[in-house]
Amino acid sequence: MTEIAKKSVLITGCSPGGIGHALAREFHSKGLHVIATARDKIVLADLEELGMTTLSLDVTNTDNIREAKTEVEKLTGGRLDILVNNAGRNCTMPALDVDLNDARACFETNFFSIITITQTFTPLLIASKGLILNIGSVAAIVPYVFGSVYNASKAALHAFSNTLRLELEPFGVRVLVVVTGGVKSRIARTERVLPEGSLYVDIESSFERRVKHSQEGAMLAEVYARGVVREALKSDWRQKKWMWRGNKSALVWGVWNFLGNWAFDMALPRMFGLDRLRRIVRGRALGKAN
Repeated sequence: MTEIAKKSVLITGCSPGGIGHALAREFHSKGLHVIATARDKIVLADLEELGMTTLSLDVTNTDNIREAKTEVEKLTGGRLDILVNNAGRNCTMPALDVDLNDARACFETNFFSIITITQTFTPLLIASKGLILNIGSVAAIVPYVFGSVYNASKAALHAFSNTLRLELEPFGVRVLVVVTGGVKSRIARTERVLPEGSLYVDIESSFERRVKHSQEGAMLAEVYARGVVREALKSDWRQKKWMWRGNKSALVWGVWNFLGNWAFDMALPRMFGLDRLRRIVRGRALGKAN
């Protein structure tokens, strides 16, 4: 079967050790023509050796996105069956301490780039009545402390996808959001430290734990990918609009649907030291009063 005859999938953010890399391998194992991308395709040499197409793509560079579309059109004959918006950037920092440039860069990668990529590639998806698969997060739902900006970027992606789904239905293009829990990936490896003078220095150890928390008990990326690809390739009435996948995602779904946000408000401060910080602040206030 020629590459053009195969179903095709374009995946952003495929650097080794992450979700995109695992998705690329899983889609490839199912016989699709995988077009895997990263900022520099040199890091994707192992995928190329397996027979996948690799492209350099900076999802925050509009010219780069247009160039990628031209390449994909040549490779697929002007069609694209699946677009996977996976590339992401974290921003784990208290809301009062976050650098605005860091916050803007997080939104640029996690949200605005997806608008641009979607607008650019949708004509190819309409030609094949394809699928847009957006990698969301439980952080869009849970008040995952010290992650306000990242949480907000994923909440924006969820809302955008939900509306996009209705707007593309007349053209036969499906939208699937994967509400992702803990998955072994590269995104949580960014080192973060509290700035001098932070209000949270008294619970710095809790903050440090939170930086890597998503990796505690995380689902293997390969296991995550198997479930996501299985869902993406369904072609019958069982197709979902939302999929929950990853460590603790089922728990979050259950709490959110049957208990409500109050349960998160009880649990998260205890998990990451905010209850202890409240006691410290009260103690200082009493000391001053006396």
